[in-house]
Amino acid sequence: MPVLIRTVALLGALAAVACGSTTTNYPPASAPAPPQTSNRPTTTAPSGPVEVNNSARGEIPAGQELDVRLQSTLSSETANVEQRFEATTAVDLLQNGRVLVPAGSIVRGVVSGVKKAGRIDRAGSLTLSFDQMVVNGRQTSIRGMATSVFESGGIREEKGTAGVGAGAGAVIGGLLGGLKGAVVGAVIGAGGAIAATDGKDITLPAGSVIRIRLDSPVYIG
Repeated sequence: MPVLIRTVALLGALAAVACGSTTTNYPPASAPAPPQTSNRPTTTAPSGPVEVNNSARGEIPAGQELDVRLQSTLSSETANVEQRFEATTAVDLLQNGRVLVPAGSIVRGVVSGVKKAGRIDRAGSLTLSFDQMVVNGRQTSIRGMATSVFESGGIREEKGTAGVGAGAGAVIGGLLGGLKGAVVGAVIGAGGAIAATDGKDITLPAGSVIRIRLDSPVYIG
């Protein structure tokens, strides 16, 4: 009888140890990994209409960005200070669903600075200032500078897709088909200077898209 009691007590102790081990050997749950975020800058131009930043009716506020397409080639090798050039807006600029600046509107600018590539400081640069906009036949003074440059196949390559109609949110000059992304070998410096990074002159072919930022408000009406 004592042997039986000791055997039962031993079995009970072993069971208690086994139960304790099953409740303490699980590893603690790990916290879920935080979601991945990307801080890479945008390297593409818009493919459709852009809504104007909050502002009064008929006003394009300071800080608004516009994408314009060059109508002629500009190069630090051949350009001169005070040389004028023209571009056209690439997509519609909307305000509360109304077209404020139709795609294809003329934007005029001037070469305000040129540095040709040299033997010592080899990188060439262009500084472009934008001072006029023509909206529905009405000329308005603006003040803008370049913030990004996008490569394009050029006007000749995109000619077959042009003429889709301004004012309907359409893209003028085949922006969807011909745009290739940020210009390789170019960087925007202080004051909007577009500089080469490969020790050469900077060349912006006709059809290149320049993103400009307005430094003062523009009233369209």
